[in-house]
Amino acid sequence: MQGDIERVLIPRERIAARVAEMGEQIAEDLRRAVEAEGHDAAERGHVVMLPVLTGALIFTSDLIRNMPLKLSLGMVAVSSYPGKSMESKGASLRSELPKDLSGKHVVVVDDILDTGNTLKLVRDVVAEQSPASVRVCTLLTKRIEGYTAPIEADYSGFDIPDEFVVGYGLDYDGLYRNLPDIAVLRREAL
Repeated sequence: MQGDIERVLIPRERIAARVAEMGEQIAEDLRRAVEAEGHDAAERGHVVMLPVLTGALIFTSDLIRNMPLKLSLGMVAVSSYPGKSMESKGASLRSELPKDLSGKHVVVVDDILDTGNTLKLVRDVVAEQSPASVRVCTLLTKRIEGYTAPIEADYSGFDIPDEFVVGYGLDYDGLYRNLPDIAVLRREAL
């Protein structure tokens, strides 16, 4: 597997440090939002983390370990990069959202924001349930020259160039999610 890697773009140590910072910042923002509503941030049920499967699993698990507040975890499956595709084929929901998001602070978590179509779809569907707030958190934001995504992340770990990356949950044809670094694949591996 390591022979398939052209280069490491973001090493695991930088990822761990940034994810810890993000978790602390998001937790503080959510604590303030819940308390502004007159609730105690330690009460159960006000915060829902909603990772987009499957790419955001590793990121979300590390992120929530750095968020010292009560929260629940929902999940949503979205398809946009089927099989060996390196270009989005359009986002579509493959699972239902949790049905109890009304009045809650929801954080949609994804591995990468590139076209923005997946996150816009999920955010819009979540908004239909009238949550107290919807925030978007991504590990990576890919900057594509000449393209403006229809959505911005409220929290983003790293900006990256327009390259196809794998590792730390991101895959190519279902593989490489277990790499601890964010890496660029060699063309021969594609």
